[in-house]
Amino acid sequence: MSGHSKWANIKRKKEKTDAVKGKSFTKIGRELAVAIKEGGADPESNSRLRDVIAKARANNMPNDTIMRSIKKASGELGSINYEDVTYEGYGIGGVAVIVNTLTDNRNRTAGEVRHLFDKFGGNLGATGCVSYMFDKKGVIEIEYDDVADIDEDEITMFALDCGAEDVSIDETLVTVYTAVEDFSEVSKAFADAGSYNIISAELSMVPQNTIELTDEQEEKFMKMIDGLEDNDDVQDVWHNLD
Repeated sequence: MSGHSKWANIKRKKEKTDAVKGKSFTKIGRELAVAIKEGGADPESNSRLRDVIAKARANNMPNDTIMRSIKKASGELGSINYEDVTYEGYGIGGVAVIVNTLTDNRNRTAGEVRHLFDKFGGNLGATGCVSYMFDKKGVIEIEYDDVADIDEDEITMFALDCGAEDVSIDETLVTVYTAVEDFSEVSKAFADAGSYNIISAELSMVPQNTIELTDEQEEKFMKMIDGLEDNDDVQDVWHNLD
């Protein structure tokens, strides 16, 4: 699962700017709205909303902002017309890529996603062409300033006691993996503990195996990923680059 951790490191550096954080909040707001339209505004009975709230908190979205977004979405259900559309394909070197979007215009989004794949040496495929290479998991990432600060036994036991499936430690990043149905509970337990620097918590597609690229190929591939993530309709991008 180290491929996910490496991508997380790249993604985390990208998200340090205020502009990117603002865009992230906008995208999470859209996810909140769709979750509410799908299952109502009560997170106790709406698991999708519960998961999005966990993601919002891990991205340092203030609680009052989350509550305002929920209240606003609850009053605008008739005008929310976004739909989930997932695209699958291959980047340069055969790297498998899954792009999750929320869009109000399928044709526009499909054209923009296909353009980025074509521009950077990839190709968009049919639904299901790469998703079988991934497992859907809850992924919680915890950052430490120094690897010496990580008590591997303590954090592993805490995670497993909370219901996590696995823990991976890579340099100063601890990644906790959960089953989809356990994600909200495990994420809340870590947040409530108050002693962990959670930098990301979300449902992700975790690759079963990873692929290596040359430096030149990787640079080109990451330009495609950057372009996809900058697209307003794109919510998440997953791949199996090592």
